[in-house]
Amino acid sequence: MASSSTLFIQHSYKYDVFLSFSGEDTRKSFVDHLYVALQRQGIHTYKDDESLEKGKKINVELLKSIQDSKFYIIIFSKNYASSSWCLDELVKIMECQKNPEHIAYPVFYDVEPSEIRKQLGGVGKAFAKHKKKGELKKWKEVLEEASNLAGWDLRNTDDGHEAKLINKIVEKISVELRFSNLNVDEKLVGMESRINDIVSSLETGAEDVRIIGIKGIAGGGKTTLARAIFDKIHFQFEGKSFVENVREVAKASLSGLQSLQEQVLSNVLNDKRITVGSVHDAKSMMKKMLSGKKVLLILDDVDDLDQMDALAGGVNWLKSGSRIIITTRDEQVLVAYRVMWIHDVSLLSHKEAICLFSRYAFGRDIPIQRYNDLSLKVVHYAAGLPLTIRVLGSFLCGKDELEWKDALNRLKTIPLKETQEKLEISYTGLEDDYKEIFLDVACLLKGWLKDDAIRALESCGFHARNGLRVLEQKSLMTISPYQRLGMHDHIAEMGRNIVRRLHPDEPLRHSRLWIRREIEDVLANDLVMEATRALATNTFPQGGEKNLRSNNILTIGFENMKKLRFLYMVSETHDLFTKVEVGRNFPNALRFLCWQGYPHFCLPRTFQADNLVSLEMPYSRIERLWEEGDGKVLNNLKFLDFSYSKLTTLDCGLLPNLEKLKLEKCKHLVELHTPIGSLRRLVYLNLSHCHGLDYISFVKQLESLQVLQNLRFLDFSHSYLMILDCGLFPNLEKLNLGKCYYLVHPHTPVGCLRRLVYLNINHCRGFESLSFIKQLESLQVLDLSYLYLSKLPDILPGHYNYSLLELNFSRNDFEELPSSIGNLQNLVCLDLSWCKNLKSLPQSICSLQRLKDFNLESSTIKELPEDLGHIECLELLNLRSTPVKYLPNSICMLKHLKTLLLAYCKVLKKLPENIGLLESLEELSLAFCKIRDVPSSICKLTSLREFNLRYCDQLEKLPEKLGDLTCLKKLNVQGTGISHLPHGISSLKSLKIIGFGSEDSSIYNYVSRRKTNNPKQVPTTMHHRRF
Repeated sequence: MASSSTLFIQHSYKYDVFLSFSGEDTRKSFVDHLYVALQRQGIHTYKDDESLEKGKKINVELLKSIQDSKFYIIIFSKNYASSSWCLDELVKIMECQKNPEHIAYPVFYDVEPSEIRKQLGGVGKAFAKHKKKGELKKWKEVLEEASNLAGWDLRNTDDGHEAKLINKIVEKISVELRFSNLNVDEKLVGMESRINDIVSSLETGAEDVRIIGIKGIAGGGKTTLARAIFDKIHFQFEGKSFVENVREVAKASLSGLQSLQEQVLSNVLNDKRITVGSVHDAKSMMKKMLSGKKVLLILDDVDDLDQMDALAGGVNWLKSGSRIIITTRDEQVLVAYRVMWIHDVSLLSHKEAICLFSRYAFGRDIPIQRYNDLSLKVVHYAAGLPLTIRVLGSFLCGKDELEWKDALNRLKTIPLKETQEKLEISYTGLEDDYKEIFLDVACLLKGWLKDDAIRALESCGFHARNGLRVLEQKSLMTISPYQRLGMHDHIAEMGRNIVRRLHPDEPLRHSRLWIRREIEDVLANDLVMEATRALATNTFPQGGEKNLRSNNILTIGFENMKKLRFLYMVSETHDLFTKVEVGRNFPNALRFLCWQGYPHFCLPRTFQADNLVSLEMPYSRIERLWEEGDGKVLNNLKFLDFSYSKLTTLDCGLLPNLEKLKLEKCKHLVELHTPIGSLRRLVYLNLSHCHGLDYISFVKQLESLQVLQNLRFLDFSHSYLMILDCGLFPNLEKLNLGKCYYLVHPHTPVGCLRRLVYLNINHCRGFESLSFIKQLESLQVLDLSYLYLSKLPDILPGHYNYSLLELNFSRNDFEELPSSIGNLQNLVCLDLSWCKNLKSLPQSICSLQRLKDFNLESSTIKELPEDLGHIECLELLNLRSTPVKYLPNSICMLKHLKTLLLAYCKVLKKLPENIGLLESLEELSLAFCKIRDVPSSICKLTSLREFNLRYCDQLEKLPEKLGDLTCLKKLNVQGTGISHLPHGISSLKSLKIIGFGSEDSSIYNYVSRRKTNNPKQVPTTMHHRRF
């Protein structure tokens, strides 16, 4: 590893191995076989009869070859010591061996080590021939020295089988070379953990044929990672081949695939003479000739299934134990090839990026001090992409500060060419419509929720679901766990550059506009803008004359964007638009129109909206769709969102094909007109918080429509709804009636809600009966909280139910749960919090083996079932503020438990002695408990990250081995009786200690105090801080 101030330089050797041997004894037998085995494994080996050129002085060439070799294998045989040539070789080898970069290994072929060490037996007789030589003393020394080195004795290895010994030697040298090669490239950063993740999936000891995929963004380090893995494990295989740039070579010429097939065959069979006549012939040859070999095959940068088929074929091509690793930017290639193990290559962390950049820019692991701030800016720009870091590090190496600043300023407007060219390869391979989707995401939709983006793109005529999936598979975008579209900064930059590069200074000619300054400049020109297809901005200026000018510009600009299909705007204030005619003209080509804070009471009369598919105007001043007497029918409109607006009335007869209607918190809404024939395509209806709506009239109108067959989502929460006929919605999947205080009983004809998966009736205390719930055979989520039921109604199935996943009974008054709770076999989440009369739990609850989240906070449970440990999937157990006296010992069987919350369990006096068996536990909270000691086994919780002991005032000490908790990040001892912390805790460098001597103590502060203060004098003042 390089130091922090200098670059480690390692010698590059001409040969990997030098063989020293007596030709008389072993040249045509053991040495010949060993040489072939080493060469076959790709280990470049020196053997004098193969490597010396004719006419060279053998002694001079020999000495140079010894110096230019990394490893030495000395084959001691009976006649080895009889050759002065061999002994002079040995002197030079042992001289080089003193350098730690060289390693010598003796092989005792047909002699004992003691015979070499003391020149006994046949070796002694051979050595006796040199009595007249002046070098005798030196030779004896090196023979003794070499015989004491670690090596192999043939007669004591594998019963003297030469082939097995040769395999051991080759394997040992391969391992050493692997470590040596990994150390040579000191510019590799963060590889160890990434390599280990993939090697663990490879399971090279398993006898199956396994294919591993590595996918990720261009320039993300896939090839480097694959090469590092190849170098680490290739020695374990009988044949190996690393095929780089498959995509580029295969498409460069008609014979590209053939040349790659020849490479695989030549590498694996170690025969450079192999040629193939066609791709088909090569496949037949590979299937026949590779089936008998355990092979490691790396295919780098694959982008087509034909390439896979030609180079890897099927798993039946290779011998058991073979491994294939494929790197690609396109996940679909791996999916289509049925690859079971797919790894996403992770970009560099900030720390890794700083280290890698510094090695290229400064030849050390950290930046030079005066370049520190500039280096941070470069790394921020690179956003973890190794390619960018390497290119910029090399480019800035040796440049002064002014040149650095100039380069950084240039990057603000001109993308890095080398990175952009590599990234653009994935874009070039897209279908035309997917290219358009990519550009929309890069310029307009990055950061949007996936469903919102799909709606916008589908409104514009794109096949968005497949399109986004293709972009994700090709590593051009990501979808976060929160379902938001993500895109690496450089990929987004690449997309935006594609839009701008042909006319960088003429935004008038750009297909998409998203930069505020350019939008203002474009709209200031009273010109027809044929190129503009999409515009998005939420940063218009506010206040004063500049606002009036900008908004008047908009009046002209929108009307002249004749082909504008997508418009997204945000107005942060309403008062801004009271006296200007902004947005009074929209082009009729618009398909998606979203304007948060739209300033007018209706749509402009001039707007035909013939193509409009999605209209979203939340938080707007709109009161009605059109002016009176101007009721245009919007035949193509599918999505309408006027949430939080001033809408007073809406005629759904003008929206014959509407699929989604969202009017959440339209508090001024009094009339929703639904003539016969309307809403027949409606899938989603949200009228939550519409307090002014006459629900009686509206429900009667719905009844006149007979049946809304397509309705899937209905939200009447926080409304004055009194009656509801669920028979009108036979295919409903989600129904939210939360806080419908006046709803007495929904009419639920038998079978009418057979598809319902979500039902929320919290706070609906007026319900006369809940028996209808038992009929909901598809129900997955049920919220019955805040009903204050004194007795649980008969709603749980009397037989096993496999549909219900989440059940919320919070804030009810029943005293017990029926044993039938155990029939909910797929239940994942159960909430019994604040059930103040619940004293115990039925034993059957322990049969909920899929339960992950169990909340009993503030219930009156005193005892937990003894078999609690049988809930084997449990990840979170919340017992806060319960009168639980003890935890059953079986709780230690919960191998997947991550969070255990016991705060305010004021009668809990102790923890189970075997709590250390909770191997997955990450958070343990005991705040305000009366425990007197912490079991020593807690030090085995190696996954624990947060340990809260706040105001455990009877606790005076912690286990001495607490320093074994290597993952611990937060320890709260505020308000405890602890006067000193265990010594071993000082090894936890990332630990933050709260409440021990200072407000927020890092472990560095704690160690510093230990060095300067008597432990008895360490202040124990505790500070109030929530943890």
